[in-house]
Amino acid sequence: MATAYSSAKFVQPLSLNSTINGRSCDNSLFDPLKTGTSFLGSTRKLRVNSVLSNQGNVRRRLPVVAVSEVVKEKKVKSSSNLLITKQEGLELYEDMILGRSFEDMCAQMYYRGKMFGFVHLYNGQEAVSTGFIKLLKKEDSVVSTYRDHVHALSKGVPARAVMSELFGKATGCCRGQGGSMHMFSKEHNLLGGFAFIGEGIPVATGAAFTSKYRREVLKEADCDHVTFAFFGDGTCNNGQFFECLNMAALWKLPIVFVVENNLWAIGMSHLRATSDPQIYKKGPAFGMPGVHVDGMDVLKVREVAKEAIERARRGEGPTLVECETYRFRGHSLADPDELRDPAEKARYAARDPITALKKYLIESSLASEAELKAIEKKIDEVVEDAVEFADESAPPPRSQLLENVFADPKGFGIGPDGRYRCEDPKFTEGTAHV
Repeated sequence: MATAYSSAKFVQPLSLNSTINGRSCDNSLFDPLKTGTSFLGSTRKLRVNSVLSNQGNVRRRLPVVAVSEVVKEKKVKSSSNLLITKQEGLELYEDMILGRSFEDMCAQMYYRGKMFGFVHLYNGQEAVSTGFIKLLKKEDSVVSTYRDHVHALSKGVPARAVMSELFGKATGCCRGQGGSMHMFSKEHNLLGGFAFIGEGIPVATGAAFTSKYRREVLKEADCDHVTFAFFGDGTCNNGQFFECLNMAALWKLPIVFVVENNLWAIGMSHLRATSDPQIYKKGPAFGMPGVHVDGMDVLKVREVAKEAIERARRGEGPTLVECETYRFRGHSLADPDELRDPAEKARYAARDPITALKKYLIESSLASEAELKAIEKKIDEVVEDAVEFADESAPPPRSQLLENVFADPKGFGIGPDGRYRCEDPKFTEGTAHV
């Protein structure tokens, strides 16, 4: 292989050549090639056991597959061992640099008092957002979490619109009403960041149902849209997670459940919070493939994402992908980050996904140092421009205060004269001045 991947692990609900009641079960996502890779974040070896159960005379197995072998098989007829083209490599690098630079600037602006509330940064996890979202079409949907800035950027929301939203300005993607944790863009099919863990998964499941309904009931043959549901390891012990996995598998919805396992749910270690830290193994319990991938390697994430997307577009249902990654900052900018072991942080910092991609591009002669520096310079200018634009933009008018609150605001936000009540000088009478 052209890159030094550690093995990914895949679990299928049924072995590839199994049959049920005489019907062939075509599980074409991955071949059953076992590997001995341990869970990266664990302090002990975790065994991957084949799970056997009786279903008539059928033996159910959970094969484990190395993504490197899948990629190798795909590339066998190619004269090149490269996993990506030059154009793809530069696009991936630019998106990851944009995410990192944007978040670094957010930290500066937060500490300067330009942003308010909680701000959760994505530093270190860029390989997941870039590896998945840059493979989507504009019509495909993304549902995010409170750590949503970079997902929005990867989906194509302009840096100006995201930064303005963080500044609480009317030019933001939610007109300044969403803020850091609630990015939304109808134009780009970004269906929202969600502040409470797990609450975005049912929304994503509904979006996937919409795609299936349009295709199968409304007979829109070209509607092969896929939805990504992003969430963290802390969410995977919540009810919405299990309910939606069940529903998605039952209806074979075109959705990919992407677990961004950064090993910590605020200050709770993932290894202490769940009975089996291998989240991907929960997929087969609902009849869908489960995949564990190194979330610090964008090329590896990308290959897994390709398979999951293609599977969803073919109508073969959902996939659960666990991306093991790591955030380089505290849970939020209000977190002093004193709970994590410095040695653990240093170990993951040494595996910076941007540094790894840069090394691969140069060593594979896909890009020169000068080309990559040009991209970095370009992104610096984009981010600086976003800050200037946000800072100069106007705040939302008071008349916007009660919009999107009531379906029919008459009698609530709108007075008998048709004017917004908040425009009445006496509207705030008797309340603290803001």
